[in-house]
Amino acid sequence: MKSGQFQHLEQPAGSPAKGEPVFLVIGKLRRPHGVQGEINMEILTDFPERLKKGIVVFVGQDHRPETINGLRQHGSGLLVAFHGYHTPEEVGVLRNEMVYVRADDRPPLAEGEYYHHELIGLRVVDESGNLLGTLTQILDTRANDVYVVRPQAGPEILLPAIESVILDIDLEQGVIRVHLLPGLIAD
Repeated sequence: MKSGQFQHLEQPAGSPAKGEPVFLVIGKLRRPHGVQGEINMEILTDFPERLKKGIVVFVGQDHRPETINGLRQHGSGLLVAFHGYHTPEEVGVLRNEMVYVRADDRPPLAEGEYYHHELIGLRVVDESGNLLGTLTQILDTRANDVYVVRPQAGPEILLPAIESVILDIDLEQGVIRVHLLPGLIAD
């Protein structure tokens, strides 16, 4: 059970109102670099290779479209030049802004793989159909993801995202069906 990662920082990741696009965070703009209007971007996506000159990304909470005019690797991040920004002072207004792409423009995943934003907000039920709660968060533990389920009452339930626990994900119905291994929930 794999999830493609686009990080979302303290923002709801579920579906927006009908007809509204979902935006996914791919980076955070840090500080201007040099004198040509470039800015450092921290990478927050598993797919930085999709960023290329000429593509449009969306900057800030109001999702302002900006066209990438150039980019290059710089340390663990990227130096990005946006169309229309020529000096450090001009591009400096973008400092600490998040950079987004539209969810409908994301790369396809293999069968059985899901983006985190597709799963957050889904109902989680056991094998008998009993509601356990709602998936509120996905933790990356490197070994496997852990799904954080918030029940109506009681403590959160932590479910390892492994085949023996996550039996079925039905995005259309908005349900994740799970098998509860002994000790996963308090008696």
